[in-house]
Amino acid sequence: MFNSFIRSIRLLSLLTLITGAACAPVVEAPSPAPEPESADPTAALWTVTEGIETPESVYVDPVSGSIFVSQIAGDPGTADGNGWIVQLSMDGTVMNAEWATGLNAPKGLRSFAGVLWTADINEVIGWDIASGDEIERITVDGAMFLNDVAVGEDGSVYVSDFMANRIYRIEDGEVSVFAEGDDLEFPNGLLVDGGRLIVGAWGEPAADFSTEVPGRLYALDLETAEKTLITPEPFANIDGVESDGSGGWIITDYLAGKVIRVAPDGTYSDLAQFMPGTADHAYVAANRMAILPHMNENQVAAYDLSGMLE
Repeated sequence: MFNSFIRSIRLLSLLTLITGAACAPVVEAPSPAPEPESADPTAALWTVTEGIETPESVYVDPVSGSIFVSQIAGDPGTADGNGWIVQLSMDGTVMNAEWATGLNAPKGLRSFAGVLWTADINEVIGWDIASGDEIERITVDGAMFLNDVAVGEDGSVYVSDFMANRIYRIEDGEVSVFAEGDDLEFPNGLLVDGGRLIVGAWGEPAADFSTEVPGRLYALDLETAEKTLITPEPFANIDGVESDGSGGWIITDYLAGKVIRVAPDGTYSDLAQFMPGTADHAYVAANRMAILPHMNENQVAAYDLSGMLE
């Protein structure tokens, strides 16, 4: 009798366990976390169209923190008086839509010791950044198409004459030819890097800038003008040239609409693709932000390149 009772208890316990298991909620295995999406380098942080018409060059003044944008507003080689310069804040707010006016076709911009310089067809013009007053206007005799501007540590101003295959140097208001000839490969973008002038060559242009014959990135010694190739082979119609903060460069290819990084050893990789007309840009290495003038689209936009530079 006792054994039968024990067997009944065990059977009841077993049935209870089975029933409880059948009623217990089913716990599903957790789903794997989704892979993080890569940042889209073509998604703008901000875009400005107000007061923007054929923007050619963007420059961030490191002292004031202002962004300056040159506006051609017409034909890039015509002295029509239509050009001007816009001043923006770092978040893209328009601070002064007509910071400088009465220009023709202003292009490259660069500052030194509180003075902002620009190239305007056959003139190089300087403004006091604090007041906005024009302080110097230098005519470059024989110039055909002055383009980008760079400034050395001694205050010397270098300006590329794209169509004339020439680079000028301006010291204390005096103009001289720093380098010229076919070996320059039609120089466009300029950047002083220590004792070197980094040059972004366009390659052979057509009258309408449509010929896709690429140029190279190279350096000219500031003392001797001796040329040293950075990229051995032609690879882009180079417009803007900026330091990437790590010994390399961020450049733009105007015709292809590309932003490209060139490493110190001359290897290069595409970072972002836009419409043709990506002109002379600014690059803020501290936060890896590129600010691009979309010349053919009449807008300026900022982009985070962090995800492309890891």
